[in-house]
Amino acid sequence: MAEKIISPGVFTNEIDQSFLPSAVADIGAALVGPTLKGPAGIPTVVTSFSEFQAKFGDVFKSGSDSYQFLTSHAAEEYLKNSDTLTVVRVMDGTFAPASASILTAGSTSTTGNAFATGSIVIGISGSGERYKITEADGTVVTFIASADGGGDASDDSIRFFEANTGTSGQQVNNLRDEINAVGGLSIVASASIGANGSSPTLFLTSSAAGTSFNGTTFVTSSQNTPSTFGTAPAKGSDSDGLTLTGGTDTAGTETVCLELEALADGTIMNNADTTKTTNNVLLSGSKHNIRFEVLSKNDNKGTFNLAIRAGNDNIKRKQTLETFNNVTLDPNSINYISKVIGDQKQTVRTDNGVKYLQLSGSYANKSRFVRVKNVNTPTVDYLDENGNVRVPANSSSLPTVGSGSKNGGFDGGLDGVSGFDALGNFKGTATQPINFYENIGLQSQGLLPETDDEGKNGYTDALDLLANQDEYDINLILTPGIISNTHTSIASKIIDVCESRGDCFAVIDPVPFDSTLAVTTAQAESRDSNFAAMYWPWVKVPDSQVAGTQRWVPPSVVIGGIYAFNDRVAHPWFAPAGLNRGGITTAIQAERKLTQGNRDDLYDSNVNPIATFPGQGVTVFGQKTLQKKSSALDRINVRRLLIRVKKFVASSSRFLVFEQNTAATRRRFLGIVNPFLEQVQAQSGLSAFRVVMDETNNTPDTIDRNQLVGQLFLQPTRTAEFIVLDFTIQPTGASFPE
Repeated sequence: MAEKIISPGVFTNEIDQSFLPSAVADIGAALVGPTLKGPAGIPTVVTSFSEFQAKFGDVFKSGSDSYQFLTSHAAEEYLKNSDTLTVVRVMDGTFAPASASILTAGSTSTTGNAFATGSIVIGISGSGERYKITEADGTVVTFIASADGGGDASDDSIRFFEANTGTSGQQVNNLRDEINAVGGLSIVASASIGANGSSPTLFLTSSAAGTSFNGTTFVTSSQNTPSTFGTAPAKGSDSDGLTLTGGTDTAGTETVCLELEALADGTIMNNADTTKTTNNVLLSGSKHNIRFEVLSKNDNKGTFNLAIRAGNDNIKRKQTLETFNNVTLDPNSINYISKVIGDQKQTVRTDNGVKYLQLSGSYANKSRFVRVKNVNTPTVDYLDENGNVRVPANSSSLPTVGSGSKNGGFDGGLDGVSGFDALGNFKGTATQPINFYENIGLQSQGLLPETDDEGKNGYTDALDLLANQDEYDINLILTPGIISNTHTSIASKIIDVCESRGDCFAVIDPVPFDSTLAVTTAQAESRDSNFAAMYWPWVKVPDSQVAGTQRWVPPSVVIGGIYAFNDRVAHPWFAPAGLNRGGITTAIQAERKLTQGNRDDLYDSNVNPIATFPGQGVTVFGQKTLQKKSSALDRINVRRLLIRVKKFVASSSRFLVFEQNTAATRRRFLGIVNPFLEQVQAQSGLSAFRVVMDETNNTPDTIDRNQLVGQLFLQPTRTAEFIVLDFTIQPTGASFPE
């Protein structure tokens, strides 16, 4: 019976009576490891490799080379033959998602700066003076100041004629209108102009918030050399008739109406850039991150349209990923932005040594990229009962139209001990080399899985969450990049989780690349569990995301795909091995070609050989668990049969909890379990079975303890792993035996 029965539930127990007297004896996987992006430490279900790429990324750069994490390779292999995979991204140290602030329409500046202001004084000479303004963003404005109303305009973008009509300031107004039409600066006021030949004064303000007025260059030239310009006069001087009085940045008023937060953690989401580049391109924008844009707003209804765009797009070729139309900041509206986008977040917590996820937020996340972090200026009951704006001033609380003060970028994301910049360049750790593929050792893909806060905590937290079998319905755990003889404690943790759950299996890589057969077998012999298996050697596979590149990967990268293929074409109780179901079709070659003697040594130590056969390719040619004692459970197909049966019986029996403990309830149980086992038997999973749940094992004393007891006796179908053929040569005329 189960060791501990306290709270109500279904309890299963195995009684292995298949030990020999001598030494002869639908559900998805969980994939744990580092990824390019995505939520860290939160088990997330994906149903296709394209969905995996969208949520967790694929190719990244490290130095001059491009890579994928082994997690990405394993996901691709598994999802070729399965449509359910639970992914847990491993990060360690302090990590956090990036966020973005959307300003209200009433804001007057970006953070810390107001519009810069200043003035210039243009002195007019007798026959004309040519001026050029080069603005901070590179825009060039050329004009002529002429005292007599004439001047050559053949190659000038602006002509400024001094007014001789006596209208005060008219010539300044002419120039103001022209510059406002084409420049990045705006003339906001002008002084009165005196008689002909006096110095008109132009007061300018930058049209780009935060731009330094003193960064704008004013240059004059003589009228006779229109193609060249002199040097800028010193600030405050009146040389060449030009005086730059300058402007200063002053703090403006800024109000955030709405904050968004990326669903993905890490610095790869940081792309905020306060300086516009050509076509409003983000310097740190990439295909891996995102930006936002408020497309439009309607003050009469209090609504606006919000777009989530690709981080590497530009204003002329927008790549809109999601659009949320007619959303509002009114919490009482059905289109309240938190309801439409979602605001929920999961955080890993610990209580009494048990890890769990704590959910915060009120509304389920519907966006694939962001959640609402906070609504700072809610417009409660924006419209009255007549459909009119209740308080007109509330319209200033709506977001300003455009991409925001940071051009729609996000910032504040943290990576922990290792990670990426916004362009997807991998930084790794400060103290360790970055080891990928065949170079994996103690340091694995930027992490140190045996060191706290360098990788170990990330793996243990993920595995502790997956230990909850009620929450995560999985039948396989894959952790490519974890090597048994190098990351010993994490490998042990994986096996412990599978054993404590009792309904999932682990594939453990025994040794790093370029290890010997003796080291491999010694590692397998150091383990003893029928909930785990080891395979060897490593295999080379093409990198589907980096053209023309081949990678050495540990067996766990491809074995998950073999299990998925086996279950798709057959059943879990069939052996995921051999030429029919064990062919590694993506493998170019194995690390070494094993001889029959090599395979014998490996199998004798419970390592499943990855063999190479002429014309057949690379094939899994073994299906032993790591159990040392000979029994039916030293074979993978039997263990996976038990996992499948236990999952079905436990989930079906859950409906009987709290029902009356009567003969009718027992008959309901038998009516569920017997047909299922008959089907398994018909599909070659069982040779025979018997289910007992009657008065023989449900005595009055058992019933008084509020227990319903059942016993399942199973005879698993064994696989034909050793085919022995006797060839007898007989003389001519001999008769064949009957």
